[in-house]
Amino acid sequence: MLWNGWGDPDRAAPLPEPVVTLLRDLLGVRPASAPPVALADVSVPESRLPPGALIDLARIVGDRHVRADRESRVRHTRGKSTSDLLRLRSGEAVDAPDAVVLPGTHDEVLAVLRACAARRIAVVPFGGGTSVVGGLAPHGVEAFVALDLRRMDALVSVDEVSRTAVLEPGLRAPAAEALLAERGYTLGHFPQSYEWASIGGFAAARSSGQASAGYGRFDEMVVALTVATPEGTLDLGRAPRSAAGPDLRQLVLGSEGALGVITSVTVRVQPIPAARAYEGWRFASFAEGGAALRRLAQDGPLPAVLRLSDETETMVGLADPSALGGEPSGAGCLAVLGFEGTAERVAERRAGAADVLRAAGGEPLGAGPGEKWEHGRFDAPYLRDALLDAGAFAETLETAAFWSDVPALYEAVRAALTGALTGAGTPPLVMCHVSHVYPSGASLYFTVVSAQGDDPAGHWARAKRAASDAIVDVGGTISHHHGVGTDHRDWYAREIGPLGAAVLRAVKDRVDPAGILNPGVLVPPETPETPETGE
Repeated sequence: MLWNGWGDPDRAAPLPEPVVTLLRDLLGVRPASAPPVALADVSVPESRLPPGALIDLARIVGDRHVRADRESRVRHTRGKSTSDLLRLRSGEAVDAPDAVVLPGTHDEVLAVLRACAARRIAVVPFGGGTSVVGGLAPHGVEAFVALDLRRMDALVSVDEVSRTAVLEPGLRAPAAEALLAERGYTLGHFPQSYEWASIGGFAAARSSGQASAGYGRFDEMVVALTVATPEGTLDLGRAPRSAAGPDLRQLVLGSEGALGVITSVTVRVQPIPAARAYEGWRFASFAEGGAALRRLAQDGPLPAVLRLSDETETMVGLADPSALGGEPSGAGCLAVLGFEGTAERVAERRAGAADVLRAAGGEPLGAGPGEKWEHGRFDAPYLRDALLDAGAFAETLETAAFWSDVPALYEAVRAALTGALTGAGTPPLVMCHVSHVYPSGASLYFTVVSAQGDDPAGHWARAKRAASDAIVDVGGTISHHHGVGTDHRDWYAREIGPLGAAVLRAVKDRVDPAGILNPGVLVPPETPETPETGE
């Protein structure tokens, strides 16, 4: 992956000139003052590891699998939020890991954790490196290593009777799909980070794929886990469901490396669908389209993919990044539906959904919009890099709420983002879409574009705080699928309350008494810290 951006450098492309003109005229965007620095010029601090630590780690995983060179450390610095990238593009990597360790087995992970606990060296598990919430940015550590799990990348087994598969955590999603496809199966899990994210990362962050309406969230796919902690091994899950006490699998799912390192994941798999069909529908308003999606989510028939862009996102064309710079997408709100399964099932569900959408005021647009979305579904992060190159600031945030609270949540977050960034002198374009639906509610995914201004990271930190306050005040969750990390931790504490935070700290104290596992991530401290301002 590009060290200071997203994905494959060969796929990066500049913005079309009409988009550059629109950004200049609408938002006052001006070209970036300087190009990103070269990797060789990135400032990396001297290693803070205690004497002999690298030798001890090399004895566990082998000399070739302990790396302390500049490039390895830079490539494991933070994640892929816009604030992360701005720091790296400016040449600043003061919070780079002191070394990168690449274990090859569960036992090696256990040994690394025990060795680091003995020396009070923090450990940050690293999969695809795609966190956008500070999930790879430990707080208050003297020294830390990135535990890169890429060597643990096998499809261990497939149980065709139970339709489950055992996967190692460092297996990247495209490789997992390819290996499963050889046996005729799919996970059906395709988040926007799909091309680079790992199986362990999906589990650790409670990932939700774009086809969640049909296949479920990743945490719903997981039936068993193996977890390494400094205190030993957790083997969780011996049946698909159980009444034998609280489900400890759910304690690990979403734990973001703060409670242990996931070394094996058993997931349910499904046969590769024989037929797929994508299509677009237009609604007069976001409220009207939302009501139509709710009817499908509650009464069916439910497509595998169900998304709705608001008026601004539809007008700009962000629902189809490949179309940016072309003709405006028109008025109203674009909904994208995707159907998967047998040919008969696809035809039946398309017809049933069409009846519901027409009755709700929808206008069919044919296969074109849906197929364009499906073709460009992983392109948005590349667009973000191009916007940064052009001098624009682009970032996202997401949340979820019950259907009755979704309208107020939508308005509150839009107002918070617009007010904070306009007050900072960088008025934004705020776009939103419904990305995941449930019978009882839905998620909202916001995209924000503005001029970078004189302090883009600081401006965004203030806007993100305002939006996070609005989310919690209205009754939404601070994250639907990006996770908590360090960015959301203080609002997560408000969401679960003081007793919930104390329970989480008690669990961490038992499995990680030395406090080395991803310090500062997820688990609220007993004394809340002042949120970072970015200034």
